[in-house]
Amino acid sequence: MLATVLHGPRDVRYEHVEEPKILKPTDAIIKLSATCICGSDLWPYRGLQPMGSPAHMGHEYCGVVVEVGSEVKTVKPGQFVVGSFCLSDNTCPHCRYGFQSSCVQREFMSGAQAPYARVPLADGTLVPTATVPSDDLIPGLLAVSDVLGTGWYAADAARVQPGSTVVVVGDGAVGLMGVLASRQMGAGRIIAMSRHKQRQELALEYGATDIVTERGDAGVAQIRNLTNNIGADSVLECVGTQESMQQAIRSARPGAMIGYVGVPHGVELDGQSLFFSQTGMLGGPAPVRRFLPHLMDLVLSRTINPGKVFDLDLPLADVAEGYRAMDERRAIKTLLRV
Repeated sequence: MLATVLHGPRDVRYEHVEEPKILKPTDAIIKLSATCICGSDLWPYRGLQPMGSPAHMGHEYCGVVVEVGSEVKTVKPGQFVVGSFCLSDNTCPHCRYGFQSSCVQREFMSGAQAPYARVPLADGTLVPTATVPSDDLIPGLLAVSDVLGTGWYAADAARVQPGSTVVVVGDGAVGLMGVLASRQMGAGRIIAMSRHKQRQELALEYGATDIVTERGDAGVAQIRNLTNNIGADSVLECVGTQESMQQAIRSARPGAMIGYVGVPHGVELDGQSLFFSQTGMLGGPAPVRRFLPHLMDLVLSRTINPGKVFDLDLPLADVAEGYRAMDERRAIKTLLRV
């Protein structure tokens, strides 16, 4: 089959690879209904994350099961399923506590920018729908597998409460999903930090009440101005750079929680400044599996529409253009039709 392979910085190829096969009795093979490009895929694409060899790309997925291993019990061929980018058994102590992204058997999904994909630990990872959903719901269900689940985790980790004031640092797809999640959790004020008109508009549609265009010291000053010099109750850090992390910490009031989900690149924390900030921090790879059933229900009932975050829709064969568009910020997030 033809699939996406990253050979090096800005060298994405749609080329022949072997079709996936059942390798373990706990595997499933799915035929993807759609896939997409993640913001985290841009780190190796830009050469900012080392690569030892060509990589089969893609970790966001939904589709129809075509084959299962002999030990798979909870999904069967013909079912439409959504899974997390973190593969888990959903039974170990970490999973039972709700941190499936730290499962003792954890693997990370790969090779999903393709027509077919192998999903290890299928019983613990995949959640089926009652029926095959209509085509217009596919983008929203695809978003659940990572970007919505990650934005939701950021809000959950930041302990967003009804009536609270929230700051979202980052206007990429995850940040926009953090805005959506904060609104669903009842936040009274949601301040989105963005300098991009299209992203500002979607943030407002998803529930943002204020937009701050400044960054760094000026951005923190504006947050302080909007909150009577107090700071936010909850801050969602959705980028992963030194600047974004510092902006998140400095935008939080004493006693606030910071949910950080941007994959860190070059982030260093000063112990003394963190000590005197009196803020709490929780983050890491999102335990999407914890939230999957609830988020899928919200999409299937049309309560939310996270699929709007896909502002570029391309056939999988044009995947290289999808990467270029996101790299050049011509697109927030690229949907790939299989």
